[in-house]
Amino acid sequence: MKKALLLSLIFSAVPASSAQVLDGYWHYKEFLSINPVENELTNLLSETVRNKPVSVSVVQEKPVTISVVYPGQQISDYWVRNIKAFERRMEELGIKYQLNQVFTRPNVDMRQQSLSLMEAIKNNTGYLIFTLDTTRHRKFIEHVLNSSQTKLILQNITTPVQGWEGRQPMMYVGFDHELGAHQIAEYYKQHIPEQSKYSVLYFSEGYISDARGNSFIQVMDESNSYKLSSSFYTKTTEQSGYEATLNIVEKDPDIKFIYACSTDVALGAAKALKELNRQDIEINGWGGGSAELDAIAKGDLNLTIMRMNDDTGIAMAEAIKWDIEKKPVPLVYSGDLELVTRDDSQESIEKLKQRAFRYSDN
Repeated sequence: MKKALLLSLIFSAVPASSAQVLDGYWHYKEFLSINPVENELTNLLSETVRNKPVSVSVVQEKPVTISVVYPGQQISDYWVRNIKAFERRMEELGIKYQLNQVFTRPNVDMRQQSLSLMEAIKNNTGYLIFTLDTTRHRKFIEHVLNSSQTKLILQNITTPVQGWEGRQPMMYVGFDHELGAHQIAEYYKQHIPEQSKYSVLYFSEGYISDARGNSFIQVMDESNSYKLSSSFYTKTTEQSGYEATLNIVEKDPDIKFIYACSTDVALGAAKALKELNRQDIEINGWGGGSAELDAIAKGDLNLTIMRMNDDTGIAMAEAIKWDIEKKPVPLVYSGDLELVTRDDSQESIEKLKQRAFRYSDN
């Protein structure tokens, strides 16, 4: 891997084959297609998430303990909304619980993450909700899987690690990054002329950049109709997206669009394009949270893939309920995704917001 220093260099990021996009992981649809029992459980959970809550059927002797360590210090409101939806659903289900949560910056506050995670394990927390993006995350997760009774729920990842067969976490839950990237790619292929050049603004180096960024490049490369001009890892901040975009346009003013892998980076890129008076260059968001929808309404972003945000918080609550009831829990769950563009009516976007934020807006 090339060192991920912002603006240090421009490099080709086109994967040679689909296997290299997420090497070592089961793709979401692939995993479900070869595991019919898991597919059935996932479909059942999806149906449960969309329906009204049904109270837990067992009497708890004591509250379950839950620790949450999230990269929630960013413009994207996904993580904050996720926990709000989770807690509201837990309360509606009648589950007694104690929650300890820590929000950190994405892939930056590693020491704080480590301390919080080790404290959770030391205190024998019943459930630990964490994420998997970097090698350090993976090493800690493997430690928990091998040496702790704590049940792991991995957020923002829906592709099981192949090397963990026989000792998987309790569940992977999120909005499948590849599926979202493919939907955005199809939009660009329909709206941008063939033979156009484009650039990619990655997240920081890690799983999310691979799943969102490399899978997008792969789809665009399949037709040999679009040219990847440049790609940058960022520091996952608005400022790094802004700086990278200034550099991208200076080096190649003829690009037609920039594919951004996260909210903060996309908003920084949009700011730069506005400053350069280059709003002819299209830019997407990723996630469809409040900040992105506001930017679309103002014309600063052209489109986003919108997560039906509260689905995953509800899914985690329902999974814990099933676990308490000694029912099988699906290994993977992906919430619904919808493409939103600035050509969509305000009425249709409002309907999506009511669906996506049905718990976290109340």
